[in-house]
Amino acid sequence: MPTVKRDYYEVLSVTRTADGEEIKRAYRKLAMKYHPDRAAGEGMDKAEAEHKFKECAEAYEVLSDPTRRQRYDQFGHAGMSGVGQHDFSHMDVTDIFSMFDEIFGGAARGRANASAQRNANRRGFDLETQVELTLQEVATGAEKTIEFEKQDLCETCKGSGAKPGTTPTACVQCGGQGRVAQQGFGGMFRMVTTCPNCRGRGTVIREHCPGCGGSGRKLKKRVVTVKIPAGVHEGQAVRIAGEGEPGENGQPSGDLHCYISVRPHPVFSRHNSDIVCQVPISFTDAALGGTIEVPTLKGSEKLEIPHGTQHGEVFKLKGKGLPDLRTYRTGDQVVQIMV
Repeated sequence: MPTVKRDYYEVLSVTRTADGEEIKRAYRKLAMKYHPDRAAGEGMDKAEAEHKFKECAEAYEVLSDPTRRQRYDQFGHAGMSGVGQHDFSHMDVTDIFSMFDEIFGGAARGRANASAQRNANRRGFDLETQVELTLQEVATGAEKTIEFEKQDLCETCKGSGAKPGTTPTACVQCGGQGRVAQQGFGGMFRMVTTCPNCRGRGTVIREHCPGCGGSGRKLKKRVVTVKIPAGVHEGQAVRIAGEGEPGENGQPSGDLHCYISVRPHPVFSRHNSDIVCQVPISFTDAALGGTIEVPTLKGSEKLEIPHGTQHGEVFKLKGKGLPDLRTYRTGDQVVQIMV
């Protein structure tokens, strides 16, 4: 379950009037500070450093993009739903360095070398979005249509990045291997690293695709349907396989993680799988007892209350709560009497 997100400007320690260069400098400084390898060497908890590193990357992705930043300034975190944000919590640190390589330059490549060959053939990045449900939909389950944007394969070049009718050529620096060997420390050992010229692909594009500028990707709108099971909780994620960004060199696409938010209800509240409500009755009904009507998520139910019922006394309607995804039982409705 995701924690409450901090303000992106606070994460990067910049003001809301900061320009793009200020934001870039702030991100680079913090990312280098919280890189888990460096942080561990300076005595910082590695897990905490990794969390902060990914938090900074998420903030930078939004604030460095004028459109996303404007939307965030207007609506906050709620406005980021459906804009195809990367799910940094599921990404490796080296993947994040690779994404923002133009900021880190040699530092990014140096830290990513150990896994760069894997990155050149990795599955696509995961994405995340938010799905809002009513409490009634939590009780019954729901089918939701989600619209979002994501980087997808360019239809013009089929993801190759090369101009149609041309093909990428073998990289002359690595001979098409995607890796180069270097002698280190006076030739005492041989170190194999990712080729900086082709970034591990083994090929170089000479004529870029006019549709995508050589990236092999284009931002596209997607509409998908997701089935939400009954009984989900606030912050729980439902995964849609293959709806993330496409993988490198034909590898599988990432997934889309749909985080659940539940709209507050004016009458009912939730406690685990139980539904809680307060029902006002008259002093006469409390004194004499009888049958009262109680609202539930699926209509009204009759409840027998004894004579002498006290203010604040609690009764239960068995099986009128929410399904429990772990035990497959249904919770109860807790009715508190208000005289």
